Amino acid sequence: MKKKLLAVMLTATMSLGMFAGCGNSDDKSGGSGSGKNATSASGKETSDKKSDSDANVAVFYYTYSDTYIASVRTLLDKRLDEMGVEYQDYDGNSNQTTQNEQIDTAIQTGATMLAVNIVTSGSVDASSQIVDKAQAAGIPVVFFNRAVEDDKTEGEVLGSYDQCAFVGTDAPEAGHMQGEMIGKYLSENFDTVDLNGDGKISYAMFMGQLGNAEAIYRTQFAVEDADKVLKEAGKPALEYFDSSNSDKYQVDQDGNWSATASNNYMTTNLSQYNEGNNNMIELVICNNDGMAEGAISALNDKGYNLGTDKDGKSIPVFGVDATDSAKQLIGDGKMTGTIKQDADGMADCIAQLTQNAADGKEIMDETDAYTISDKVSNKIYIPYGEYTGED
Repeated sequence: MKKKLLAVMLTATMSLGMFAGCGNSDDKSGGSGSGKNATSASGKETSDKKSDSDANVAVFYYTYSDTYIASVRTLLDKRLDEMGVEYQDYDGNSNQTTQNEQIDTAIQTGATMLAVNIVTSGSVDASSQIVDKAQAAGIPVVFFNRAVEDDKTEGEVLGSYDQCAFVGTDAPEAGHMQGEMIGKYLSENFDTVDLNGDGKISYAMFMGQLGNAEAIYRTQFAVEDADKVLKEAGKPALEYFDSSNSDKYQVDQDGNWSATASNNYMTTNLSQYNEGNNNMIELVICNNDGMAEGAISALNDKGYNLGTDKDGKSIPVFGVDATDSAKQLIGDGKMTGTIKQDADGMADCIAQLTQNAADGKEIMDETDAYTISDKVSNKIYIPYGEYTGED
């Protein structure tokens, strides 16, 4: 059974010991400073904080442009600064080959731990290569946020190395929560949302990335669970706005879950599906808040979702992440709701595993307060939560 999540507080300033059996103690931060990062000539980013530890953590992000990932990065940088840990951040720029090369460089230059937000989510091949590199170097590796395995291969990668762990989310949970949120909202506001009065709700779905476990489950369960709630309320199921699209979603072809992609799609959609043609899109479901923002911008251009104090109609828009900008949109009455993905909780947990590794402890030491997978003992889940305007 999953262990109940408790609040986990990390000590603001910690004196860290040396990683057992790995690394070197050269300071790559370039001297003391404010703790902020500066870009080096190689394109990676290095902390300019004077290290209080021999730890040298290399942190790899699939892309800096993802809003949620940017939040995790800011928070984790802060935690590592407070801990006095030397670290280097790397931008994979959505390219697995680039990330692999960055990992090679980090190991060669003395990294004592790898924290990896993998580019190719759910790929055993990609994640196994990274584990092999860490194991060969004798250093711990912590994957975070993006899945390293799929359901059929669960435990294959994480079980292959005793200094490996995963910090992320239970992928289906966000889809289930979002679907239930949408279903409840529509059940209570069905007639208002049904703009053309045809007794059905026409929806658009923006998917972040093909093959990504989180995107797959969010796309599936947001609709399935909303339909379940609607059925229980005696309402008809959702209807995808474009009957010619058998996928029933529009995907960011670059895999970046971007506002630009959803804005472009939504702008094109509204040129054909609108109130003037009596077939307006009446609901927008997004796999993340960035795509929700892009869709809202397109709606704004057509006079919709202008805010609670403005004239114009509002189309319900739902996202995932509860980013600061999404919270602001919800507060302004431009967005309906989102599912909180806890960036603070994720940064705290990664920092705790970093502490464990630095102290020469087992990577999963003192993690009982977290929710642990009942299938894979080194897989930590940071729970989601609903957000509709109140913390």
